[in-house]
Amino acid sequence: MEMSSKLLERAVTEISQLPGIGKRTALRLALHLLKQPEEQTQELAAALRKMREEIQFCRQCHNISDIEICAICANGSRDKSIICVVEDVRDVMAIENTGLFKGNYHVLGGKISPIDGVGPGQLTITSLVEKVKQGGVKELIFALSSTMEGDTTNFYIYRQIKGLGVVTSSIARGIGVGDELEFADEITLGRSIMHRIPFENTLKGL
Repeated sequence: MEMSSKLLERAVTEISQLPGIGKRTALRLALHLLKQPEEQTQELAAALRKMREEIQFCRQCHNISDIEICAICANGSRDKSIICVVEDVRDVMAIENTGLFKGNYHVLGGKISPIDGVGPGQLTITSLVEKVKQGGVKELIFALSSTMEGDTTNFYIYRQIKGLGVVTSSIARGIGVGDELEFADEITLGRSIMHRIPFENTLKGL
């Protein structure tokens, strides 16, 4: 795509690195920003820079946060004995949008996937197991996407905490096999959380 401005070309190149954004969409966004008041573009740039430099990951659950402990973990009304295990922060947002889950979360940061070079050591599984060993946790809800990688990760964690006196459950399969959690509608996802099943039941046939 030939451009008369190297500055515009660089901006389009950087914007097109975002997921789902092609060169044409990036050009449209860049030209839109040029039409806006300069202060608005500066505010956007400042917000992105501040987010990138200052955002943290919660020390307890690894969710994104502005401070050391996220608002969910700091909320005294949440049931800390129930932990919902999810792949990433988008899943926390999806479940929170249902308004039906009142426990806490643990964000793994991904799923075990040998093909992609992701092993247990690249995830936050160790801190989850330590949290269970410290006591106070009564139930783990496995809420990973129902893919081969998700099921493998669930089973690995299950083996790590087996015998520690913790109930393990899995969200009900209102979520289709192979579906990503973040794309489920709120009603289906909410019902899956509320009607979770013992994790052992999902192991039949494996």
